[in-house]
Amino acid sequence: MEVLYPRCAGLDVHRDTVVACIRIQVEGTGRPTHELRTFGTTTDALLALADWLSVHEVTHVAMEATGVYWRPVWHILDGEFELVLANAGHIKAVPGRKTDVNDATWIAELLAHGLIRGSFVPPTPVQELRMLTRTRKQLVRERASHVQRVDKILQDANIKLGSVLSDIMGQSGRAILAAIIEGETDPRRLAGRVHTRVRASGEQLAAALRGKVTATHRFMLKLHLGQADALEAAIAELDKEVGERLQPFRDAQARVTNVPGMADVAAAAVLSEIGLDMSRFPSARHIVSWATLCPRNDESAGKRRSTRVRRGAVWLKPLLVQCAWAATRAKGTYLQAQFLRLKARRGPKKAILAVAASMLTAIYHMLKNGTDYVDLGPNHFVRDRDRAATQLLRKLDRLGFEVTKMRDREAAATA
Repeated sequence: MEVLYPRCAGLDVHRDTVVACIRIQVEGTGRPTHELRTFGTTTDALLALADWLSVHEVTHVAMEATGVYWRPVWHILDGEFELVLANAGHIKAVPGRKTDVNDATWIAELLAHGLIRGSFVPPTPVQELRMLTRTRKQLVRERASHVQRVDKILQDANIKLGSVLSDIMGQSGRAILAAIIEGETDPRRLAGRVHTRVRASGEQLAAALRGKVTATHRFMLKLHLGQADALEAAIAELDKEVGERLQPFRDAQARVTNVPGMADVAAAAVLSEIGLDMSRFPSARHIVSWATLCPRNDESAGKRRSTRVRRGAVWLKPLLVQCAWAATRAKGTYLQAQFLRLKARRGPKKAILAVAASMLTAIYHMLKNGTDYVDLGPNHFVRDRDRAATQLLRKLDRLGFEVTKMRDREAAATA
């Protein structure tokens, strides 16, 4: 097999150690030579690793994407060598020969022959923005979890606050919760703290707020509300920091927000996941496949065994699906028409994935070509209106309805 990189190295990265294997293929010789060393993961040790690789004139270095442990190694070696980040599932070693030394040697062998497909690693500004947006999403989830625990405590105390208020953390809900924590038990007084715009009547509010609240309930409510407030303050700080880091991405964010279902926060999160440089993806199909929004290829002996969507893209895929649901509620748009068209034949799950793939395809072309979003309209799939009308009339005729075209009716009226 042809050797593409005669001087390369494979790294087996762990939390505290890095096992490095240098593979050198001297021209004119049959068997390559290997040199193995183990380094620590401190900054000084990683700098020593970089010096050792430089002394042996290594040009390409490959490593596995092992948790977050590969990141400091990547940051130290970036700029000095051609780095390749490999998916651990794609480069499994031979079964029964699993050691750190064998792993590093196997990675070096695969890299020398060009058999490793590098993973997408965005530039540093995009990585930093990605870290902020992902952290924000995690904090939002944690805050929602604390709100759910508040409702659980209220249910345990037989306080049906969620039955009369759409948001228990809104203005009226917080006022009632504060009164409960202070020791108020009279349902009428608690109902008096509700804002006048609440639809529920005074009797309904009083009945829902009549329960048995103990000191433990008050303590737990105070604890979870404090955690929710602290998380909300942290989210506000993150939003401010994200806004500052988005300055180089403002034009791209403005374009992406023109897509139905894409708000400012969602656009920032999408840009942090895919970056601005679309040259990494040869076509829109490649980025859709990378986001695992298309059916898998599983064919053997001329038969397609499965078309289920692959697992992956745990940050980008759920975000696009959530935005796709919002886009389907935008009336008179191409995305809504696409969803309704596919939902009737394939079901809502496959239809929403198709809408998410269409949104990502549009974003790809917008970032690659610097163009704005242009909606194709709800009638894009109706190529021939007369043909579609004829088909619908035939269906109605088979169902026993007698329908005439508007044109025929107008002609008969004028005659």
